[in-house]
Amino acid sequence: MNLRVASAACLVALLANGTVEAEPPDGKPVRKGPAPPTILVDAGMLERGKAIYKTQCIACHGQNGEGLVVAGQGPEMTPPDLGDAAYMQSRSDMNIARIVQYGGFRMPAFPALRGDDLVDVVAYVRSLSWKDIHQVDLQTLAQGVVEDYAPVTAEMLENPPDGDWLMFRRTYDGWAYSPLEQVNRDNVGELRLAWSRAMEPGGQYTTPLVHDGVLYIQHPGDVIQALDATNGDLIWEYRRDTEREGRSRSRRNMAIYGDRLYHLTDDHHLIAVDARSGRLIWEVEEEGAGEGIGHHGGPLVAAGVVVSGRSCSPSGGPEICYISGHDADTGQELWRTRTIPGPGDPGDETWGDVPDERRWHVGTWGSVPSYDPELGLLYWGTSVPAPSLEVLRGTGGRDVLYSNSTLATDPATGKIAWYYQHLPRDNWDMDHVYERLLIDVEVAPDASEVRWINPSVTPGERRKVVSGIPGKTGIVYTLDRETGEFLWARETLHQNMIEDIGPDGTVKIDEDMVVGPFEELLVCPSLGGGRNWPSGTYSPRTGYMYQPQQNMCVLQTGNTDAPVAEDGYATSWVVVEDPAVEGEPYPVGRLDAIDLSTGRQPWRHEQRAAMLGSAVSTAGGLVFAGDIDRRFMAFDDETGEVLWRSIVSGPVSGSAISYAVDGRQYVAVPVGGGTASPERRALSIHTELKPPRDSLALFVFALPDEGVSR
Repeated sequence: MNLRVASAACLVALLANGTVEAEPPDGKPVRKGPAPPTILVDAGMLERGKAIYKTQCIACHGQNGEGLVVAGQGPEMTPPDLGDAAYMQSRSDMNIARIVQYGGFRMPAFPALRGDDLVDVVAYVRSLSWKDIHQVDLQTLAQGVVEDYAPVTAEMLENPPDGDWLMFRRTYDGWAYSPLEQVNRDNVGELRLAWSRAMEPGGQYTTPLVHDGVLYIQHPGDVIQALDATNGDLIWEYRRDTEREGRSRSRRNMAIYGDRLYHLTDDHHLIAVDARSGRLIWEVEEEGAGEGIGHHGGPLVAAGVVVSGRSCSPSGGPEICYISGHDADTGQELWRTRTIPGPGDPGDETWGDVPDERRWHVGTWGSVPSYDPELGLLYWGTSVPAPSLEVLRGTGGRDVLYSNSTLATDPATGKIAWYYQHLPRDNWDMDHVYERLLIDVEVAPDASEVRWINPSVTPGERRKVVSGIPGKTGIVYTLDRETGEFLWARETLHQNMIEDIGPDGTVKIDEDMVVGPFEELLVCPSLGGGRNWPSGTYSPRTGYMYQPQQNMCVLQTGNTDAPVAEDGYATSWVVVEDPAVEGEPYPVGRLDAIDLSTGRQPWRHEQRAAMLGSAVSTAGGLVFAGDIDRRFMAFDDETGEVLWRSIVSGPVSGSAISYAVDGRQYVAVPVGGGTASPERRALSIHTELKPPRDSLALFVFALPDEGVSR
């Protein structure tokens, strides 16, 4: 494992690619591109910068920046003369700042030099060759710190303050339910924009975190910000200095614990950032990085362990298909558990004679686990195998563990306590990687609406269950969360791949849906769902789950009879309307309410635009969710009536939250789209909708201040 703990050491060399034009006038640097924000330099800045230089830099760079010979090393390690105008004019101010903060070439990083200190050092270093310096052209590096920060304890994670939002779905049980009720069904029509803030371009999936009046948000491109939660003013920013080609996307979430934020980066690292200042504390490179690892979900802290899952493309082989646990203090990996059994492991037989190196793709790309602290179990969802057609995988008739399963694991060891497979023998890319809802409920499935019921269930018996719609099929599954025992399941939308579920929960697929390559097949729902990554919510007020879904099918065709890893799923597809769905215009988006005690469906909202945003429910009797057509809405949690809507700047594709500061309730939603399924799939059906791209922003709503009673 490559574990690198950020630490300070002497400066060795200021070497980097120049970003200036040739022949600058008067020996002063000329900047390319648009003019960056300018910070005026005064004598106080230079004095402070000189003091820092003397404590951090002088040992290698000398009193006047002349550069000293590094003991025991060759002349090539001698730093350049910082007083040499010809040399320094080829270095921009931001270039110098980035090298100081992040390191470069032979120079180690100084991550503790941030904000005003970093600006002052750059100004002083620049003054060594530019005596009449009056300004430095830097982005807004002058940053503050979170004052009076209260560390987040394990007890707070288990029972968060009402006004905080401390993890992906707010609480370990995955409910995304806010106990705040200042905004309610009677006054929600008065909601107004409190503030908004633009975000970095890319794919928008993020969930803000809020602790004690500070909102933490991660952007595409591994930018993390701490904002004043009442107005969006920047407190600090962490910006990862990496070179990455192509569009980036945010993770679904970060984790907060103690005085640290934990984040999975585009360049395959788990990092810990100081929640007070944004300083990088440590980073750990994921094993197998660059070989097909990816992330959609972020980390979760459970029992003091930072747990995380990952996607794993076929090109990386089965070894990168794993969940892992890291020490929250040091970043040391404590355990890892493969999600594809190896030779001799339990479940090995479900892959038949397929050699280990050709067991591909079963990961946890969308899974942020739920956690039961009392039972000491995490609940993960897993993805599909590749290629999609089992005849090409060589696994015909075998279940292929642990694809499309719920895994219950120990956070301390990663050991699997039990599993339940929701869809064996997947031939259609029907991931079951989404969040699980943990509730204690009277299990009383209504046979008039619930198709599959375990006959051993005692109606009305109170059980600890794991429930929800875990996968793209749109089927609700309810299991005993102590043992994994199947209790009941029901369909919510048209699906044509599962023929039956036995009394013990054994899933039987429709054999007519198992075909060979080059045969076209209508699959419902589509590979974009049904259910997809937009998360649902559970309200203890009603006992209902609310899940955004889509009415879409797909024409799927296997496109090769000799797949290699680079072929991925080895299928081609066209998204089409579901022939079982009626309506004019055809309704793509839907929000389903399901009673998780009885399995009844009290209401369903359908509309033309796909429902793309993750939902949140509140004690005020509301469910907030949004769509691809820039509409953010509040629904009556009992009837499904739309009580309020606002048009925002882009598709509602992030996770809405609700929080409070100083007695005022806010509802925040990240928008912007730029995602994959189901966004692109839905847009291929309702082509008249043309949402903007790269319009990422955070919108925050509240009641008018004069109407707020505190």
